[in-house]
Amino acid sequence: MTHPPDERGLELRELFFETSQELLQALNEESLKLEKHPGDEEIVRSIRRTVHTLKGDSAACGLREISELAHHFENALSLEGAAAHAALAEISFAAADVFTAMIAAYHSGGNLPDSEPLRRRIDQMTSAPAKPRRGKKKSEASLPGAKAWTQAETAVIARAQAAGLALYEVVAKIDPHCTMPIAARQLIHNALSEIGEVFVTRPDVKSPAATKQVEFIFTSAQTKDLIAAKCHIPTITGDVHVTLLQAASPAKVRTVEEPVDAPGMPAASIEPAPQPATKIVEAAPTPEAAQPQILTENILRVEAGRIDNVLNLVGELIIGKSMLQQALNEFAKRYPKETLRGKFADAMAFQARVLNDLQRSVMKIRMVPVDQLFRRFPRIVRDVARQCGREVELELSGQETDLDKGILDAIAEPLTHLVRNAVSHGIESADERRRQGKPAQGKIRLNAYHHGNQVVVEISDDGRGIDARKIRDKAIQLGMTSAEEAARLSEGEIFDFIFRPGFSTAEVVTEVSGRGVGMDVVQSVLQRLKATIQVETHLGQGTTFRLKLPLTLAIIKALMFWVEQRLYAIPLNAVSQIARTRESEVHQVDNYEVLQLRDQVLPLLRLGRPPAPEIDRKSAKLFVLVITVGEKRYGLIVDSVDGEEELVIKALDDQTFSTDLVNGASILGDGKVVLILNLPAVVEHVARSRPEKTGTLFGGLLLNQADRARLALGTVEGHA
Repeated sequence: MTHPPDERGLELRELFFETSQELLQALNEESLKLEKHPGDEEIVRSIRRTVHTLKGDSAACGLREISELAHHFENALSLEGAAAHAALAEISFAAADVFTAMIAAYHSGGNLPDSEPLRRRIDQMTSAPAKPRRGKKKSEASLPGAKAWTQAETAVIARAQAAGLALYEVVAKIDPHCTMPIAARQLIHNALSEIGEVFVTRPDVKSPAATKQVEFIFTSAQTKDLIAAKCHIPTITGDVHVTLLQAASPAKVRTVEEPVDAPGMPAASIEPAPQPATKIVEAAPTPEAAQPQILTENILRVEAGRIDNVLNLVGELIIGKSMLQQALNEFAKRYPKETLRGKFADAMAFQARVLNDLQRSVMKIRMVPVDQLFRRFPRIVRDVARQCGREVELELSGQETDLDKGILDAIAEPLTHLVRNAVSHGIESADERRRQGKPAQGKIRLNAYHHGNQVVVEISDDGRGIDARKIRDKAIQLGMTSAEEAARLSEGEIFDFIFRPGFSTAEVVTEVSGRGVGMDVVQSVLQRLKATIQVETHLGQGTTFRLKLPLTLAIIKALMFWVEQRLYAIPLNAVSQIARTRESEVHQVDNYEVLQLRDQVLPLLRLGRPPAPEIDRKSAKLFVLVITVGEKRYGLIVDSVDGEEELVIKALDDQTFSTDLVNGASILGDGKVVLILNLPAVVEHVARSRPEKTGTLFGGLLLNQADRARLALGTVEGHA
């Protein structure tokens, strides 16, 4: 199917917006390396390759301003002595920021940022007398049929010659009737990449000749005839000429530093995106080695929305499975001797097994390594440390840990706040650290790992730690608590003030911190994700913020229970045990209900109303769900337990729900709507209410919400 040119152009731009993020990240990482190793020409060459790829890709998409700025910066990087310029790393950081802002503006349709300050800095860097780098004359002369190659192209060819590769020049005419000549260049490039490695592509995409023909210098073990046949693409190419420039030198070990252009993007001119060096060892030819090696692309880029649609359909299938199971149970009760029961049960078991496999497969598709998030923090730490006058080293570990893409995107802002606070609040100045016998350079560590069915992300520093007394005094000063209440608070409860809106211990408001905005955002985002945060600190030694995140937000295993004839659910992983007790075992301590369970005093949260006075409290039996919220254990008093169920979470808009006590709702097989409780919010709400009013307040808030949820989901109990 042939797409109209405008549709193909839109697809090309969307692909550029996606792949350019990798290029910008690479530019930031290379700039950090250059800052640590100034004057390293290899790092400068890597930066130049990245900028060159960005230039070519943006030009192919018609993003002229980005392409021209990248070309201006690339020319400066190609001058003799550019690597030794003291401000090169700073200019490279500034270029990365400007490129990021320009791409964001193109993507959103906003106004482009002013690039003139960056251009002036680049011009200042190049104002000193400098000569363009020249390739070795020997390399140019030794290339059979040499043309007017550029300096960079000559350097690439010279390295390929030194490695003893078989070099070919391929000239492919583009069919004059081809409607997408730039895309045709990439198709030919891809065809050659399947049988060899492309080193040089010319002319530049902006050249008028780019729509007529394309030339390649590449290496391959194939014959000239096979190479020519590979380049013949109907309606794309016309005549193809293949010339052997240099025969291969046998039994050589070589390292090829220049990879091919990024797959799926238009070939720019010559220098491809940075990739790790690939060492290839050549030995004596064998029958296996003589066979052509086909390089296949096994990565498929899929829009996240499509995966979400598949996941939603899997959720509907799970609801359908529950409906079938409910019908089968009713059938078994009505016809206990029916022989078809066994066949139905076998079919249900088979369907459940396949559905579970399908669910796990779809969930794995959504999982991405946290390295995609961690990679941005070296630059953030570097910038904040400079603003605060700190010396900070960032250490990353656990980057390969997988996490749901939606959760990864959601924690980006909270994690940024925590890292910035670790630099500005946690790490001391170099002089203060020396006085305490610490190294002048502070250390911040980001770590991620799996723990059960959760992912734990830790942000640690070796700084001054958090003084609980200072937090308590500041909370009293801000009117967040009274002195009497603060005296009864545990250390963990005192640290909870950190996440209150407007709370800050900074004495001076700066660009980085001091306004009391940020940590409350962390708490609100984590509550929305059904995640928790734990603070562990030691004065003078450092602080660790530990985020415990669910693996997914779409489907959970839940424990369901009844409170006042209403069905509720909580995540099963939050329940450590279910206990039976009597009202007579419940005691009052400081106006709060507690239960002694296995030599431990367990705070109780009563979700329903206390038993009426006329009921014998000694004989009333209770179900207590022992839950863990953060690092604390509580007991939920419920009327009865309904069992475990796999629930598909249905999000409800803010107009439907006016409370944060629930995370969402789900539909059971018989059409019942069950509310999924937000445990941290429930604990906070019930703990702050007076015991005699707790059940009334909680029940009153949720009874109406359950009815609203049923209407919002369009269900009637007994029908789905």
